[in-house]
Amino acid sequence: MARRNPNEEQKVKRGLHVEVRNNDVNRAMRKLKKMCNNEGLFKDMRDKEFYEKPSLKKKKEKAAARKRWLKQVEKNKEKFGY
Repeated sequence: MARRNPNEEQKVKRGLHVEVRNNDVNRAMRKLKKMCNNEGLFKDMRDKEFYEKPSLKKKKEKAAARKRWLKQVEKNKEKFGY
């Protein structure tokens, strides 16, 4: 069995990583927020903040689907005139 380089193991366990260059912390924070948003961490944290019963979760998803469908119907009315 081959031995792994310790640096390779750190890369695997690291997670999200942002490098601060030229003491530009604001830019690094913007990059980190963008990365977290792309990974879906903010949405996940919001969803898991409080327990939600499965029935309520299903009800919310159904309402969101209906809202999307009605929006599409309105768009079609404008586009095709019916």
